[in-house]
Parts: sequence; structure tokens; C-alpha cells
Amino acid sequence: MTSYLSIFTYILFIIAIHMLSTPKVAYKGNLLAFIGMLTIIITNLISLPKHILIISSSIILLGAIISITISQKIKLQNLPQIIALLNGFGGLSASLIGLTEINLNPTNQTLITFLLTLSFITFSGSISAYLKLNNSNHFKSATKIKLINLILFTLLVLSYFYPNKTLPSFIAFISITSILFGFFFISPIGGADMPIIISILNSLSGWATVLVGFSINVPILVITGTIIGASGIILTYIMTKSMNRSFLKIFFLPPSDSKEKSNSSNKHFNQGNALDAAFLMENAKKIIIVPGYGMASSNAEHELVTLAEILKDKYHIIVKYAIHPVAGRMPGHMNVLLAEANANPDDIFELKDINQEFKTTDVVYIIGANDITNPLAKTKEDSTIYQMPILEVEQAKHLLFVKRSLSPGYANLDNPLFYDAKTLMLLGDAKEITSQIITHLEQNIPNP
Repeated sequence: MTSYLSIFTYILFIIAIHMLSTPKVAYKGNLLAFIGMLTIIITNLISLPKHILIISSSIILLGAIISITISQKIKLQNLPQIIALLNGFGGLSASLIGLTEINLNPTNQTLITFLLTLSFITFSGSISAYLKLNNSNHFKSATKIKLINLILFTLLVLSYFYPNKTLPSFIAFISITSILFGFFFISPIGGADMPIIISILNSLSGWATVLVGFSINVPILVITGTIIGASGIILTYIMTKSMNRSFLKIFFLPPSDSKEKSNSSNKHFNQGNALDAAFLMENAKKIIIVPGYGMASSNAEHELVTLAEILKDKYHIIVKYAIHPVAGRMPGHMNVLLAEANANPDDIFELKDINQEFKTTDVVYIIGANDITNPLAKTKEDSTIYQMPILEVEQAKHLLFVKRSLSPGYANLDNPLFYDAKTLMLLGDAKEITSQIITHLEQNIPNP
């Protein structure tokens, strides 16, 4: 019975992961994964002795209560930080199992040592990513950090030649060195590369799970960990290609995050309001919406979808969403937010599928997407976004830029489009501005 149940859960996880690749059925995929995990937990709990069962059940229940409570308070714009923390907890869990197993299973010393290294790097690297996503300025000296990383990496490699890997002193050394290396390794990564880093950390947590599965002989951990790890590698590859970024450059030649001096106060820009934006929109034939982190920070996704539906249904205007691979601060950030707001998935297009359409577009409505529309990515070699493919919004007739201010984006780079003659800057909160545009449009709905 147990073997049949195991096969059932294996198949369930594989189907769930496959379903997560499509927005229309991602929710059901998540539900299947939950059912599979719950099945595994219950199956393992009922096989435990009574006194251990009580302790284990209590810990699981406490963890469930804490996680449910926290999840109810998390705002969608903070998803990247939460994903980073979850990857970190996955690495921490694997490392704790490794610390337990290294004495119980001395025949697998090298395997478990590698498990400790990978899992602690995943844990501390995720914490470093979490801090960066929260705009922490920890350890900005890239030159010193590179030297520290080289020393720590050398120590980790040399430690594998040590004969007795079960000594407490060796375990402490490998654990502390791995934690420091993971933290410092992620620290100098450029801000524009953080979505790729989140993807890599997710993959590492999967491979740490695989090592746990091998060390304690649990096939389901090997299967699910392999799926997560391989998916993360594939996603990372796709994103680096989409950004025209070298994987090695991201880690070993990270660009400086130093903030560029902006002379925006001396530059002329056209400032407009919601009424101006509504006028341009209602007289357009085709509009493309470009959501960025500004949509997430202001929780404007529901208003944005409402705006799109009014333009399509009441004004009979073609409306599409253009999604850059690294819009936001994690893979699929904008897709998650738009799906939460029930945006029509048929209206959502990736960069490679919509870039050629900007030249035939009347209005582009850009919500805080500074870096992914910045033409300097083509010319400014010392920038964090150099050679990154951008959404070619400058080819459209009119640009509506929604930002709180003229400050540079996450890559600390001013956008020359702010000062272009065809651009109208709508300075303020994206949710409020979009709501005001909706109000004006509703007042002027044409007669059928």
C-alpha cells in the first residue's frame, strides 16, 4: 500500500510542477502539490512511535500556524523577499538534516559534507538576497568582497581533502565558511540581476533537497528536488539569454551599484495629469501597458486591469500587456500580480512577442518600469543593464510614464525617455493616478 501511495505522490508532484508553468492552471497545480505534500507528511507521521508522533505533530502544527498567519499579512509587492526567505529556509532545513546525518551515517561523509556546503550557501545567500531586495546597502565594496570570496572558496575546496569529516571542529568550520561564502558571494550582485539570483537560489534549494534524499534514502526528495533544481537551471538559462547577460559575468564581474548623479532638476520634462492621460487613451486605437515594480509597490494591479477592460469593452481599443522577463524583482513577478487581478492571459505578451508592435502603438502606459524601458541599456557600457534587451517603447507615438518621482530605478540609472518630447510624466502613486484615469474615462464613455 505504501509503495502505491509513494508512486501516487511522485506522479502528483510531477503533474503539479508541470501545471505551474501555465497561468490558467497554476492554482490547481499548487493545490495538487499541497495534496501531495500533505499525503507524504501524514504517511510518515502515522509510522512514528507515539511519543515522537506527538512532538512532530505539534511542531508541524506550530509551523503551519506561523506560516498561515504570516502569509495573510504579506503584500504581493513583497513576494520577491518572501521567495528569497523560503529558499533560505529550504537550505537551512537541508543543512540541519546534514548536521544530524553526518554522525549517524559516517560512510557518506563526502556526500553529507557537500550537502552542508550547498545548503548553508543557499541559506546565507538567500538572506543576502533578501537584504538586497529590501534595499539594504550592506557591504558595497565589490573589490574587498571579491577577495573575501576567493579566500573562502579556497578554504572550502581545501577542506574536502581533510580525512575525518565527522569531527565537530571540521563540521563547525565547513558550516561557518559556507555561510560566510554564500552571504558574501551574493552581496555584490547588481540590482538588475536580482531576478536571476532568485531563480538560482531556488535551483540550489532543489539540489540541496536532492542531496538530503540521497543521504537519508528518501526517493520523493530526490524526485521533487531534481524537478525544482532542473527547473531553476532552465529558468536561469532562459532569463540570462533574455537579458543577454553572461552567467559568469553576473557572479564574477558584478557591475557597481553606485548611484549615478542625476541632473534631472536641470532637465525639461512634460508633466501631465490623469485627465491628459485619459484624453490620449480614449483617442487611441492601440494601447500597450508596461507594468513594472511601481505597479507592485502601489498595489495598482486591480485598477490597471479595470482600466484595460474599460478601454477594450467601452472604447473598443486594442489593449495588451508587455511583460519583460525581469520586470519586478523575481521571475514572473508581474505575471503573478496580473493573474491575481484576473487579467485576461490572452492579452499578456512577453518581450520577444510584442516588441515589434510598439511602432504601431498610439499610447504606452508605463508603470514604474524604468530599467526595462531604458534606452541606455544599448549604449552605457558601465551600467548594470548594459546589453539587456529592453521593451522598445520609444517607438510608440505617445508615452505615459507613471512614477512617484524622477529618481532612477532599481539599477540606479536615469531614463532619458523621461525628458523626451513624446513623453508625459504622471508623477504620483500609480494606484491613485490609474483610478483617476478610470474616473475620467467612465465620464466620457461614447454612446453605443
